[in-house]
Amino acid sequence: MSLFGTFDIASSALRAQSARLNAVASNLANAESATSSNGQPYRARQVVFQTAMTSAASHMPGVQVAAVIEDQAPPKLVYDPKNPLADANGYIAMPNVNVVEEMTNMLSASRAYQTNADVMNTAKTLMMRTLQLGQS
Repeated sequence: MSLFGTFDIASSALRAQSARLNAVASNLANAESATSSNGQPYRARQVVFQTAMTSAASHMPGVQVAAVIEDQAPPKLVYDPKNPLADANGYIAMPNVNVVEEMTNMLSASRAYQTNADVMNTAKTLMMRTLQLGQS
């Protein structure tokens, strides 16, 4: 494997972690919204990764997003009888977003993103130093 394969693998991870960060941002943005565009409570989205070949030439596995799925946990019921969206018992169905879990996912995704960016920088530095070997 050449160092170019390292770039392919790290860039696949950057794309996957970026999708994960987008899902976390969507979940946090909708954590307190009572209804979504379809009239139902927002459901948290989770990104599922899978191993994928980065290129036919490298023969090294990278990662890709297999699917973005909705969390099937039931919505949180909040007692607020004065809200116009409340049911006959005074409860509002709120999104099933766990803010603490989403913050943990955000930290994990951002660290993974930073690590893969560091891998690319290290590979670039190695390539630059290799080119400079015969210049002195």
